[in-house]
Amino acid sequence: MSEGASFEDISYEVEDRVLTITLDRPDQLNAFTVRMQHELCVALDRADADDEVRAVIVTGRGRGFCAGADLSMGAQTFDIEANTGDSAAVSGDGAESDVHRDEGGLLTLRIFDITKPIIAAVNGAAVGVGVTMMLPMDIRIASDSARFGFVFARRGIVPEACSSYFLPRLVGIDRALEWAYTGKVFDAAEALDGGLVREVVPADQLLGRAREIAREIADNTSAVSVALTRQMMWKMLGASHPIEAHRVDSRGINALGASADAREGVVSFLEKRPAAFTDKVSADMPDFYPWWEPEEF
Repeated sequence: MSEGASFEDISYEVEDRVLTITLDRPDQLNAFTVRMQHELCVALDRADADDEVRAVIVTGRGRGFCAGADLSMGAQTFDIEANTGDSAAVSGDGAESDVHRDEGGLLTLRIFDITKPIIAAVNGAAVGVGVTMMLPMDIRIASDSARFGFVFARRGIVPEACSSYFLPRLVGIDRALEWAYTGKVFDAAEALDGGLVREVVPADQLLGRAREIAREIADNTSAVSVALTRQMMWKMLGASHPIEAHRVDSRGINALGASADAREGVVSFLEKRPAAFTDKVSADMPDFYPWWEPEEF
């Protein structure tokens, strides 16, 4: 087991090749801060660089997952100029470079590009950025006491953290708009019915279930195969034609087909034994990765 001692708003623990990141401001229901955003991005960088990490779980300490933005600034909470003193951040000539970048979006963009499968284990209230941060996570499971809310219209702002991209793709445009228009807080059953989470379990079983899924990945699959599969699935959400997927599929099969992990995958199956995959994300990703060119902000 390893722990990261350099974090204040989160904790970082690796056990049996599964990293658990815990939002760790329980007295504030893990309300989101700029420091938390920075620490989460650092933690994801660390996870990506560590070949011993095969899957990531994100959860919250105490009663909440994340109760949204820290509102300790009161009425000025969302006033960027008041918080930063930078009038250019909000009143420039309209070019995107003049706009202060949303911290939630910086986090979700980082999650979008991670090479490790990432599981949200929602233990309690997930409101505002607490719910939008989990949208680019791969698997979202919730305790039966979890609550969700896209409350932005009730705070006089708009959805953030790239949720206008992710949410309609996950739950459909009509459900996404209903939740965003009303800003209501809803229970885990509605989240399950709407496709926001894939499973609801009793609170005392939540982390055990998340670890079960993570270990299924860690114990039985090729790290390189999973890393490429994750990027193929997510990046193809914006594809205009299936030929784009065919191009990437073909390059992936050609590249990985001759790999040590492909040989081991076949031989272990024929020999009826567990596979011992050795290829590493840090060293053995194919030359065509990454195949996309993200635009600069």
